[in-house]
Amino acid sequence: MDNNFFKNMEKKTGVNMKDVFDLANSLQGANFKDEKTVRSIIQRVSKIANKPVNKEMEEKIIKTIVKDGKQLDFGTLSQMLNKK
Repeated sequence: MDNNFFKNMEKKTGVNMKDVFDLANSLQGANFKDEKTVRSIIQRVSKIANKPVNKEMEEKIIKTIVKDGKQLDFGTLSQMLNKK
């Protein structure tokens, strides 16, 4: 992809693209059945996005992914975050 694209994304979102790529690389081969791994990923995404995730929401996300076996995708996460 064009480097200008990523620079524009950084300007609009305030999210460092290097952090996003580092996160994406760390997700390859991650064990999403392991609660500790999923918790760590949630906290990392929260930090990168500068959007705090309270303990209740964190537990709900973990339950959905680890215990219910749902796939981790943006649609599922978006639905969960929009429900209050």
